[in-house]
Amino acid sequence: MERYIDINDYNYTLPDERIAKFPLEERSSSKLLVYRGGEIAESHFRSVADFLPEGEMLVFNNTKVIRARIIMHKPSGARVEVFCLEPHTPADYERALSATESATWSCIVGNSKKWKEGYVEINFEHEGREEWLRAWREGERGREQIVRFEWSAHMSFGELLELLGRIPIPPYLNRESQEIDNTRYQTVYSKFEGSVAAPTAGLHFTPELIEAMQGRGYTFGEVTLHVGAGTFLPVKEQDATQHPMHTEHFEIRLSTLRQLLAKQGHITAVGTTSVRTLESLSALGWRIRQGGTPDAERTIGQWELYDLPADFTGAEALRELIGYLEREGLERLKCSTQIMITPLGYQFRIVSHIITNFHQPSSTLLLLVSAYVGEDWRKIYRYALDHDFRFLSYGDSSLLMR
Repeated sequence: MERYIDINDYNYTLPDERIAKFPLEERSSSKLLVYRGGEIAESHFRSVADFLPEGEMLVFNNTKVIRARIIMHKPSGARVEVFCLEPHTPADYERALSATESATWSCIVGNSKKWKEGYVEINFEHEGREEWLRAWREGERGREQIVRFEWSAHMSFGELLELLGRIPIPPYLNRESQEIDNTRYQTVYSKFEGSVAAPTAGLHFTPELIEAMQGRGYTFGEVTLHVGAGTFLPVKEQDATQHPMHTEHFEIRLSTLRQLLAKQGHITAVGTTSVRTLESLSALGWRIRQGGTPDAERTIGQWELYDLPADFTGAEALRELIGYLEREGLERLKCSTQIMITPLGYQFRIVSHIITNFHQPSSTLLLLVSAYVGEDWRKIYRYALDHDFRFLSYGDSSLLMR
């Protein structure tokens, strides 16, 4: 099947003053645009339960943003910024962050012209001793550098990042990270370290709001997808189908799959990362149906979901996954995904409704929104621009219901 999307059809003018540079004082006081079957209403996020169907299951992405930006120096004094994107050796986030002597990561290096050879370092004091963290360039992978870290302190690499790193706030904020970002660029339910960007739709939730919604009969489930820097990559090709989607690693538990099956038709994904995780499950279910295994070592391809039979349902996919995990005695499933959700006839199989912020023009995230609401994305974004909604990561929210 020939695919073509003119990315210029998904452009709009976003004035700089509409980009929220800082979070609001109270998370749930952000504005909420409610889109239901073509109609638009406006409220505040603390009232989101007034618009969701009763008994809905909301799915959070519980990933935690790591302090992935480290400012280091050559022995000569030249400043170099190393932005850790994802672990290279060991490739598993858990093992890479718990490493205690050395670790190798894929990184973006700022001011790399100053770092042709040798090492860069940062010296610090820990528990009364002078310690160091050093890094060497070991090769290239596209626009990324493979960087090997070694350190003297009796600490894990995750602890080093927590001590020495900075929260990697989005580049479009055009400012350095500040103390407020350390707490507000994390969701209140973040648990597992590995993201270099927050799943921002969840930033509006507070513990009090979650508790109040549970009291009204709403249930909550969690997935883990570690958000990569590729989420900010602009679509540079006029034909958006030629944009290579980045790979993101995710994990889901058997107990969550059972929850999802019980709530089919009543699942609200909180954020595009939850959407991508949940929808990727259909591909794994179809792999089991065809070959007896999800083949989870193999990344879910950019267009793999478009090749599934139209009558293969989300419920069938979930049953296949639950059966597989039960047979194998597994409590969780890990995989990676490159799926690209676009208006080219994408079929949502698991996600019923979406909570999401307002995205950049000409972005893959805007394509995802358009895949869900069709051409009404223009009406939604025009309303948001005309009614003083704040945009992007620290901006306001929308609840999309077809």
